Amino acid sequence: MNYTQLAQNIKKKKSFLCVGLDPDIKKIPKHLLSEKEPLFSFCRQIIDTTAPFAVAFKPNTAFFEAEGASGWQQLEKTIAYIKTNYPEILIIADAKRGDIGNTSAMYARTFFQTMQADAVTVAPYMGSDSVTPFTGFDGKWVVLLALTSNNGAFDFQFSEIKSGERLFEKVLKESMNWGSKENMMYVVGATKAEYFKDIRKIVPQNFLLVPGVGAQGGSLAQVCQYGMNENCGLLVNSSRGIIYASGDLDFAKIAGEKAEELQKEMSEILRSNSIN
Repeated sequence: MNYTQLAQNIKKKKSFLCVGLDPDIKKIPKHLLSEKEPLFSFCRQIIDTTAPFAVAFKPNTAFFEAEGASGWQQLEKTIAYIKTNYPEILIIADAKRGDIGNTSAMYARTFFQTMQADAVTVAPYMGSDSVTPFTGFDGKWVVLLALTSNNGAFDFQFSEIKSGERLFEKVLKESMNWGSKENMMYVVGATKAEYFKDIRKIVPQNFLLVPGVGAQGGSLAQVCQYGMNENCGLLVNSSRGIIYASGDLDFAKIAGEKAEELQKEMSEILRSNSIN
């Protein structure tokens, strides 16, 4: 999926919602635990009820990997299910990979060729040779960690370097040499909404994947005020606020309702910004 297709789908669906798929075996409804593939069953039902309102799904690989070989197989099935049934929806493998070049090349093959994900989150700490192996796949995206929503972001990301820049600004500027708006997105946490203005000065056109709305307390209105561009340029993720809105038999139905609530809010924001 390329930049234009993603932007068009946002306009078509009147949504820039990304639904995070974090199937915690300790949190999914108990009636699913008797099934052979409970993580896949949980995700499949969430996908079906939220797909009308979402433009992206973000399976977090850790929740699958924790279950060993079976979990990995259920991750593959989840991605394949989205590909088959909702091919217009972007699939972001939230894996936060990043290693020396030959290892990153294997990670890229894993998620782009074997898994057939459209995008993968990547950590930039090891520099260009850990990131560029991911950028050589047509129609695939690197989602680079820039300014994250967790409290630990203040440990390193705001540190000032000799140039006077903060570290996250250096990451943004340097990474523009590794990719373009066509294959590079950035993770920017909703809990850091006041910094979106500074970020947009550096990467005005790139898509931003924005976690932290909902359970983490980020403001959708503030994110859009400072981070939206003429093509929207945002994928706002909600995970727990949607997928764990109910722990009962109606969990998928309630998840769909929560996704629809967010989509309606997003639709109004898009309309007010003349993105239609």
